[in-house]
Amino acid sequence: IAAKILHKLRRRGKWNNAHTNIDRLQSGFASHELGLVKKIALLLVKEGMLFTKPTSYGKEVSLNSRKKSDIDKFLKENYN
Repeated sequence: IAAKILHKLRRRGKWNNAHTNIDRLQSGFASHELGLVKKIALLLVKEGMLFTKPTSYGKEVSLNSRKKSDIDKFLKENYN
């Protein structure tokens, strides 16, 4: 799930100031995975791979460009 989240944000070009709502990350996942998506996204924030931006309508997330090489390596190893 973590690899799919990172791939989705990378594919959409969501680096640094280009954010997307954390709830939008759940689209495209199976219904039994929806609860895990937000939890894993928050773990990726703790690991420094994602940034969060609080807004009046919820949390937004984006990829941390300083971790680009780590993100690419993670995707290469974990995403088909």
